[in-house]
Amino acid sequence: MNKLFLTGTLAALLAFTSCYKQQESKVTSFDDVLTSRRSVRSYDASKKISEAEVRELLTATQEAPSWANQQPTKYYVAISEEKLAAVQNLVGANKERIADAPVLIVSTFERGKSGFFQGNQTNEVGDGWGAYDNGLSNCYLIMKARAMGFDTLIMGMRDADGLRALFSIPENETIMAVISLGYRAEEPNRPDRRPLDDIVRFF
Repeated sequence: MNKLFLTGTLAALLAFTSCYKQQESKVTSFDDVLTSRRSVRSYDASKKISEAEVRELLTATQEAPSWANQQPTKYYVAISEEKLAAVQNLVGANKERIADAPVLIVSTFERGKSGFFQGNQTNEVGDGWGAYDNGLSNCYLIMKARAMGFDTLIMGMRDADGLRALFSIPENETIMAVISLGYRAEEPNRPDRRPLDDIVRFF
């Protein structure tokens, strides 16, 4: 009787564990990715991210659209303690906010590619299309990061000259942002969004 009871209990526990693991590994819906993404300014120092995970993340950015498939965006990844500390000193007031982020990514784009045809500017936006394509690539980055369970902060405050020297970034690349990558230490608030009719007009 006791043996049967123990065997049944063990079987139930194994079934529950298997079911829980299956639930845990379910792919998050795209709507969940959109609504749970936040600009995170406090990271869990106990959780790390591997180079393999960063590679998976950045591979996803290669699916982003770009002008004539020029793919002008480049990424420089700080993952060693030395490079992380150096980049932290180049992001102004955000230094303390991203102190515990295990990865910092510098995002750039090559000028003269998006927005040009045979070396000539196609319209008045010019290299603005490079920045546009960079933004699309970065959007894929932060959404894929959230789908993988990570969090991000896109930082416009940065010392471009310092970053260029630190990573030997070529002069033909415009440095756009530094993006922190890690796990949120606390649940951030969701800022209010403007009413849809404030930003959309139908004709």
